[in-house]
Amino acid sequence: MTDQGPADGDGAEAAAGDGGESKQQKKPRSFWKELPLLIGIALVLALLIKTFLVQAFSIPSASMENTLKIGDRVLVDKLTPWFGSKPERGEVIVFHDPDGWLEGEPTSDPNAVQQVLSWIGLMPSADEKDLIKRVIGVGGDTVECNGTGPLKVNGKALNEPYVYPGNTPCTADNGGGTFKVKVPAGKVWVMGDHRQDSMDSRYHQSDKNSGFVPVDNVVGRAIVVAWPPTHWSTLPVPDTFDQSGINAAASAAPGALGLAGAVPLVLWRRRKINKSLTEGNTGVSATGTAG
Repeated sequence: MTDQGPADGDGAEAAAGDGGESKQQKKPRSFWKELPLLIGIALVLALLIKTFLVQAFSIPSASMENTLKIGDRVLVDKLTPWFGSKPERGEVIVFHDPDGWLEGEPTSDPNAVQQVLSWIGLMPSADEKDLIKRVIGVGGDTVECNGTGPLKVNGKALNEPYVYPGNTPCTADNGGGTFKVKVPAGKVWVMGDHRQDSMDSRYHQSDKNSGFVPVDNVVGRAIVVAWPPTHWSTLPVPDTFDQSGINAAASAAPGALGLAGAVPLVLWRRRKINKSLTEGNTGVSATGTAG
């Protein structure tokens, strides 16, 4: 019995010691010690979102009025292009300057706070030379305009309620009102909604891309006006780009080729079936006669 006393005492002390250590281990860290970790995680998440998901861009000019006003902040979807999505007619897109479109334009001089916010994607970067316009034609489309309009895609006149009030669909000044172009594969033809105040594809037909924007230059599609709150709105594709026949130029050739290829196949299969039936009937008759 006396031998067990000290042992029990030691055990109690050990248990008490373990309990004390356990309590010390479970003691939560202070907020200030965890704050740097939380900030680091937030920065990493912001960078990932900026790189792969969504990025904010500022509207610096009137070229997209009244859809987008100077100072508006738009959120641009950068995710879907990673899955092979290509720009479509009617979408408002942000793209890198194809060939000196912004040459001579003033550049901003952000302060330290603005530089940090642009680095994590909460503000647009002053170093990036990006533009925002509406896609009018994609690869294979024919886009044309004569004088003041209407603007046509594959021979179909567009009803464009988004064009700035008082503007004509095209403009007769500086050669921007009369053109007819066929969009090459892998490129798009873009125009601003403020047609009389937008130096878009019409005015850059002498550059290395003939005014077209390479799809590889597209950052993503603008999906929503996020700031200021009074301008909040989504940026859907206008109904005019869904009209019947606008895809005729792009789909007629594949359809004709498919039909041309299907006819010989059908004729060959019918001939094979008839031959099989003929041989089968002869065999049955011979067997019957022999029997």
